[in-house]
Amino acid sequence: MMRKPLLTLILTLCIINLHAQDLIVIKSANLKCNDSILVFTPVNDSIYHPNLFLLHGWSGNYKNWSEKYDLQEISNRSGFRIICPDGFYNSWYVNSSDKDGMQWRTFFDEELYPLMKEKYNLDPKTTFITGLSMGGHGSINIFIDNPDRFAAAGSMSGVLNIHHTTLIEKYVTKVLGEYTPENRRYDEESAINRVKKMVGLDKIMILSCGYSDYYAKSTYEFAEKCRELGIPYVMTISPGKHSWKFWGFALEQQLWLFNKIIKGENLGY
Repeated sequence: MMRKPLLTLILTLCIINLHAQDLIVIKSANLKCNDSILVFTPVNDSIYHPNLFLLHGWSGNYKNWSEKYDLQEISNRSGFRIICPDGFYNSWYVNSSDKDGMQWRTFFDEELYPLMKEKYNLDPKTTFITGLSMGGHGSINIFIDNPDRFAAAGSMSGVLNIHHTTLIEKYVTKVLGEYTPENRRYDEESAINRVKKMVGLDKIMILSCGYSDYYAKSTYEFAEKCRELGIPYVMTISPGKHSWKFWGFALEQQLWLFNKIIKGENLGY
């Protein structure tokens, strides 16, 4: 079945220019509501910039990162354009089992990414994606879906095995359905089970987590699976909890590594 043209999917597009910041609002056919995207572009004379999709965590929204950290300053200093879409309170960046619910992954594939590519001239060699917690789950899964769109991906305190989260019964069931052995979506949506698709590809993932974080076990197990399969990754485990203090540190660290990837610098292998 043919996909609908992009112009029919984006029913309303509103862009408010705030110096080097754009607020883009997409009325999405796949989400059945609007998605707001904050975009921070470096203030300099360069026409081309590397791009980073930066995803928030559970219970958050598109403003989370910019409310906690000065993303404009980070963009100016790092040279990266930072794109912050709304993953909503509990989307888990997946397609809901309810066909009338949010189809977030399809929204990314058919609406968000094509629009960002058209507007900002995204180059896969200099485009990255990362996120925290639920957003780490989203960023790695979106990367696995189509690694050709990105140079690399990251996860910060990512829920890389969805069975690990304590939010399953009360929240995740709202998007993936009843949590039973018969419901295979919990396995199918877990990055640790999907990463085998990366075998043989020269694409690296950056995994960051605090060793006092409950979800450190997700990062450890995901890294071990990558090692078994021969998939390249860099894992950094350092003091820190499931907190904004750690995520600010991890973002700076991942931007540094993403920049090294762009420049083709030594990553130790």
